[in-house]
Amino acid sequence: MLYIIGLGLSERGISNEGLDAVSKCKKVYLENYTVDFPYTEHQLEEVIGKKIKIASREKVEDLSLVDEAEKLNVALLVYGSPLSATTHITLINECRASGTKCRTIYSSSIFDAVAETGLQLYKFGKISSMPKWQKSFEPDSFMDIVKENQSINAHSLILADIGLEFKEALKQLKTSAKNKEIKLEKLIVCQALGTRNKKILYRSLNELEEFSGVIKPYCIIIPSKLHFLEKETLENFKKRN
Repeated sequence: MLYIIGLGLSERGISNEGLDAVSKCKKVYLENYTVDFPYTEHQLEEVIGKKIKIASREKVEDLSLVDEAEKLNVALLVYGSPLSATTHITLINECRASGTKCRTIYSSSIFDAVAETGLQLYKFGKISSMPKWQKSFEPDSFMDIVKENQSINAHSLILADIGLEFKEALKQLKTSAKNKEIKLEKLIVCQALGTRNKKILYRSLNELEEFSGVIKPYCIIIPSKLHFLEKETLENFKKRN
């Protein structure tokens, strides 16, 4: 049987249901290529009481986990929510096609944690991801999604690619906004939500460029038209941080 288990946002975010499933597994894999973890593998091993094998993107995408799960209980641990990545849906579909048992165990994710900013979740539009730019490859299509969201007064959640440092992300955001003729006013930065290091910043781009304390994982929100309760909550964060 294949268990696809959400870890939540901290090293202790896995549910009791998830821990019970892990205890039944002969092999426990950690998918570690989609996020910069706010804790170490060793810390997670201490919580779950099992040794972890790292599952590379190739390991997950070649579906060999399904072959293993035909013979024994296998767990794939995923940061946050277990079905945020389309690859994991593919695993489920492959299990169904091959007759292999599969179970998904959910946990919290950044998609619900951003509600701590005070922004109303139903006012968010499409989610976009900001890739880490390379010398000859600087994609800015993620800002097309922002523009689309702004056309319907929806907030934009931008997820940062693994390995993308905060200062670089701000430079990429500034350049991309200029290319797409999008005016950037105040932004929201969420750092390590769900952990003891969580931080929410509400600042202008210029102010954030002077801020050096943001650690991974983080995300950036470009808010659209604010309800007065949203604005009140955000202004409180500005006073505190």
